[in-house]
Amino acid sequence: MNLLRYIYLPLGALGLVRWLSWLVHRIPAAFYRPVTTGYRESLAVVTPVYQEDPDIFRQAIESWLANGVDEVICVIDVTDTVCRDIAAEYPVRIIMTEVPGKRDALRKGWEAASTVLVALVDSDTIWAPDVRARVCEPFVDPKVGGVGTRQSVFKPRTLWQNAADMYLDYRYFDELAAQTVVGQAVSCLSGRTAVYRRLLLEDVSEEFMNETFLGIPCLSGDDKRLTCLTIKRGYKTCLQRNARVWSTFPAKFTGFRKQRLRWARNTWRSDLRAIGEGWAFRHPMLAFMMVDKMVSGFTLLSSLAFLILAVVLGHWLIALTLVCWWFLSRCAKLLPHLRNRPEELRIVPAFIMVSIVMAVIKIWALITIKEQRWLTRQVQVEHGEVVRTQGDS
Repeated sequence: MNLLRYIYLPLGALGLVRWLSWLVHRIPAAFYRPVTTGYRESLAVVTPVYQEDPDIFRQAIESWLANGVDEVICVIDVTDTVCRDIAAEYPVRIIMTEVPGKRDALRKGWEAASTVLVALVDSDTIWAPDVRARVCEPFVDPKVGGVGTRQSVFKPRTLWQNAADMYLDYRYFDELAAQTVVGQAVSCLSGRTAVYRRLLLEDVSEEFMNETFLGIPCLSGDDKRLTCLTIKRGYKTCLQRNARVWSTFPAKFTGFRKQRLRWARNTWRSDLRAIGEGWAFRHPMLAFMMVDKMVSGFTLLSSLAFLILAVVLGHWLIALTLVCWWFLSRCAKLLPHLRNRPEELRIVPAFIMVSIVMAVIKIWALITIKEQRWLTRQVQVEHGEVVRTQGDS
């Protein structure tokens, strides 16, 4: 019976390692400050458009134009006549494309731009009034190739949207802030709004379009790919957290699951490649956090296994302690979010459960890493080609 006391020692060691790994990036993240230089450059918005919500698309276009950008280029799928008609109401440039998929649309857009900087923006992303001014400022450093923004969920209502919003704040106040402070090598400039030097985009265009993984053409993961190509070229990538944007997120579990599964597969492919090619190790914080994210899903599920074991054995004090520890640790990690929205303290227990779901999705993504489906768009890879589908499965 006394031997049972020792079965929880690995749990304690695991908890200690996880907290130390968090502190490795939490401490430098506390020193993050946005760049304030007043630097300005010409800027074009490029947005690939495919079956966007009409009201959201209108708000997005109006927010970009209100920022005084030099040009808005909408690359619209030929099947999306509704969004084509909406875009025609505004002073924007419209490019219709018959090629399915987001990557070709992005390339068409930046090839059509003539500005120094290009903002690659999702068609459901709404900008704050000062985004254009803020995202230009880090480019005063000629070594900066890409800049990311702080992103939030637009009008979250459901559990899945609120959980996504909490996760985003964790990323922007913790992970990406630390990567900016230590090395200026942000792992992913999210496609919701990422700003690049146009000449850099043209330079990486062929590698971007011809990405494969295990011999299969890559359909999604465009933002991770562009970020990695930027860093490989020797440029810096950084977060400009005072540039705020909002995007829509799935309201239901089905959409949440599909989106997270696609993102997780993209992350596995990109990070495994970066580590395998070796260039990630030129940026210690970036490499550390890539490895840390790889193991995090496994460690969380290991903790869940210990909780189930404690319940089965009737070790209620251990079980209660573990649950309380989860709650306190998540509150600590979500403090920047909870400071602004303290009423969401009540959904932290639900966020813990969502985190477990995400861990399962992440491991399933690794198992199914070769699959190339968008999941939330009617496109996929068949026989090495990006094709349209009739619906999602």
